[in-house]
Order: sequence, then structure tokens, then C-alpha cells
Amino acid sequence: MKNRKLILPLIIVLITPLFTGCGYNKMVSLDEQVTQQWAQVENVYQRRADLIPNLVNTVKGYADFEKSTLTQVIEARSKATAVQVNADQLNPETLQRFQAAQDQLSSALSRLMVVVERYPDLKANQNFLELQAQLEGTENRIAVERRRFNEVTMQYNTYIRKFPQLFFARIFGFEQKAYFKAEESAKEVPKVTF
Repeated sequence: MKNRKLILPLIIVLITPLFTGCGYNKMVSLDEQVTQQWAQVENVYQRRADLIPNLVNTVKGYADFEKSTLTQVIEARSKATAVQVNADQLNPETLQRFQAAQDQLSSALSRLMVVVERYPDLKANQNFLELQAQLEGTENRIAVERRRFNEVTMQYNTYIRKFPQLFFARIFGFEQKAYFKAEESAKEVPKVTF
């Protein structure tokens, strides 16, 4: 009887370090960092989406401007803002869907900038120049925030895959998060012709 009374406290004393050392709190912290960084990625994409109507309105002021390009930009912006990814659903499929919509918008904006080259008056317009500079800055911010997102995602994924955390990660439902990846066409060297 006396031994049984000692066994339960002894088991608790022996098991407690396992649970305090399981890394649960660190997994929560790293998961929150991924969520926070994802919010920052969405923030800079939203900044880009917010700049586009101003850019389009500035460009619309030039009557002979190609309306089909503007329509493509507006439609791509609409599609890009419609695709929402919850930080809890950062799997390869949802990130790929999100990235595809953002890539369409980037492509439409690139076409817009190529067409703008044909309009010297528009290129000299102060509003257009300021919006173009803000858009370029935003594109740089997007690249920085995506890189940071991949870094915190790597820290999280690495931690939950290490021994002994991998067991506790499975028990508590911590799953790997997806990374941003370059689209396949980005691997090809662009051809420049003069």
C-alpha cells in the first residue's frame, strides 16, 4: 500500500519533464510567427491591390489608351483579391491557387507597363510616375515579405520535424506549412530582342 502511494507521485515526477520539454509552447510560438508573417504577405498584396485603381484611373485619362489592357488589369485585380487563404490552411494547393491569381495580376500589370511605354505624355505625368514608383516599391516589399514568410515557415517546419517534437506535433495537430515557390516560367531565362 505504501509503495502504491509512492508510485503515482514518482510517475508524475518522471513524466512531467517529458511534457514540459515537448516543445508545445515553442510550436505554438512558431506557428503564430508563420500566421503573423502570412498576414504581412497579405498586407503588401493588399497594398498593391489598393494602388491599382489609382493607376488605372490615371491611365484612363488618356483617351486613346488601349482599353483591353485596362480591362485585363481590373479583372486580374478582382480575381487576385477574391482568392483568400487562411493562415490555418497554408498547404501547397491553397498557396498555389493564391499565387496563380497574384501571378495573373503581375502579368497584367507588366502588360500595362509595356503599353504605357508607347505614350510619352503618360510616362511624363507626375501622378503616373508616383503611382508607378509606389507599385515598384510594393513589388519589392512583396518579394521581401515572401522571403520572410519562407524563413519563418522553414523554422516552424524544421522544429516540428525534429525528434522528439515530431511526436508531440502529431499529437497536438501541428502540421507542416507550405512555402512560396517560384512559378515554373520563372526558371526560364527571358529573351530580350531589340
